[in-house]
Amino acid sequence: MDECKVIIMGFGSVGQGVANALSMKKDLIYEKTGVAVKVVAAADSSTSAISQDGLDEKLLVETKNNEGKLSAYPEFGSEINGLDVLDAVEYDCLIEATPTNIVDAQPALSLTLKAFEQGKDVVTSNKGHLALKFKEVVGAAEEAGVEFKYEASVGGSMPIINFTRDTLASCEIKSIKGILNGTTNYILSRMTSEGSEYEVILKESQDLGIAETDPTQDVEGIDAACKTVILANSLLGIDATYSDVKVEGISKINSEAIELAKKDDFLIKLIAEVSPDNLQVSPRLVKRGSSYDVSGTLNMATIKTDLADEVSVIGLGAGSLETASAMLTDLISILKNKN
Repeated sequence: MDECKVIIMGFGSVGQGVANALSMKKDLIYEKTGVAVKVVAAADSSTSAISQDGLDEKLLVETKNNEGKLSAYPEFGSEINGLDVLDAVEYDCLIEATPTNIVDAQPALSLTLKAFEQGKDVVTSNKGHLALKFKEVVGAAEEAGVEFKYEASVGGSMPIINFTRDTLASCEIKSIKGILNGTTNYILSRMTSEGSEYEVILKESQDLGIAETDPTQDVEGIDAACKTVILANSLLGIDATYSDVKVEGISKINSEAIELAKKDDFLIKLIAEVSPDNLQVSPRLVKRGSSYDVSGTLNMATIKTDLADEVSVIGLGAGSLETASAMLTDLISILKNKN
């Protein structure tokens, strides 16, 4: 394989991050794999830009930011959208970065399954289809004989799936426990350091763009629960879906509870636990100075193994380039396997 033609589906923060990262790292990817990566299509929610000869990644981002839609891309802008984009151009790999939908997993589910049916590899940052139908989606990839990578769906740039599979390949994974949502960690960290109320810090987080306008998926633990399902299936072999996770968010945590914990040298963190006996996301007390004592938007996870005891990983759980770094790492892995 000398060339890999990719489609970037979903052109919000993550999709634009992938385009920016590709413009920065195409030479590096070629050095590592001997494969030239070319973006042949990019699509937002209703329009696209399509060219079999390749698109300029920086111009894609500029067009989206300046004009609000990819159909404004010079010469190659198009009104083609959704599944039709996969039929409009020849490609080798779908980079799927549409928003997570925890109700019916669309459009990620249909896009991913269609790419598999077309014999194409897929890299995704999406959690919805994995949290609701992990076994079906992974099974479809295996049946089609294509590669399916999803490191970015869990920890942004915190390496956990590939790290555990590759670096801890000799170990049996007993459990995983950690902080899997950067927004809630940021809110709880600020409440702890400043003594402010939840509503005040949430509003400031929204103003800074750290929390979404509708923060429900983050603050009610839904995002972390989706990641719990993905880790349970992919690393512990537990056949679970979102409904199997006990979920409690942080919206009821007040400053009095934070101060009470601090008096005994504890912190309150939103902790996800993944084990054969327990799939749970809930606020818990953790010891100050422990491996769970990370601030801001950092994510962390402690992997309990049979041979290596406990191994902890830490990294930024959000951010467009940070998340894109995980997706490009997955793409590099696919290209190496192909060659």
